[in-house]
This record gives sequence, C-alpha cells and structure tokens, in this order.
Amino acid sequence: MSDLYELQLMLDLPDSLPAGDVALLRWHLGDSGEESPEPDAYPMLSARGPAARIGGTLVGDLARSERGWALTARQEVHPDEFDQLRELVEWLAGRTSTSGTVGYLRFLEHDVPDVLVADPAAGTARRLTLSPGHSTEAQLIPDPWS
Repeated sequence: MSDLYELQLMLDLPDSLPAGDVALLRWHLGDSGEESPEPDAYPMLSARGPAARIGGTLVGDLARSERGWALTARQEVHPDEFDQLRELVEWLAGRTSTSGTVGYLRFLEHDVPDVLVADPAAGTARRLTLSPGHSTEAQLIPDPWS
C-alpha cells in the first residue's frame, strides 16, 4: 500500500502577473536555482522524469501564451506535503484566469481523481470528489458525429 497522490495542474495566469509571482512560480518549478528564504519550504512542482509510482512522467512547465502564462504540472505528492500544496493551489486560485477545472488530485490506489476547480472571481478553489458508484461509463473518446 502506498500513500502517494498524483497531482495534475493545468491553468492560465494573466499577462499582468507581477514579476515576483512569476519568480515564485519558477522557483516552485525548480527553474530559478535559488534557495528558499524559509527553511521548511521547497519547490512543489520541480520533479522531472519517470514517476516512481503513478506511472508516466513528472513534468512542470510555465510558458508564455496568448492569454499570458500557461502552467502545466504533473507530480507525485505525499500527504506530508499537503499543507504546502494547499497553500500553493490557493495561491494559484487567487491569480488564475482559468475558470473551472484547473487540475486533479488522485490517490495512487484510486481509479477516479478528485477535480480541482477554480473560481477566479472569488479567488478560491475547491475539490470535487467523484465517486465510481455515481458515474456512468461512456465511450472513451466521444464520437461527435454519432
């Protein structure tokens, strides 16, 4: 039994994001090469390469886009990191221009992830738990012409 989770984030941030916020995001992605001024803080989105337990690869990228900044990350996280992770996701929710789904959090042994939903107008995010018992199976990729 494992206690790892898969975290996926995919969201946009406005072009008006202050330089300090961009720098903090780059630090979390492991792109800045700087040490944290806080002794217990460490980059939450910096792992790269093959995932140890969740399969696939661990990624994190921040890129300029037509809408400002685009962030995508996929990481393995442990519950011991949830306090710092919660702070980061709340911080992102207060800055994102993406309304609706901004990511997923899935316990390693579960088939169905929880959905992370942002409300940019309120600057908040919430987690929606999906239940396999309350879902319906559908075609893997819908056929729009059927």
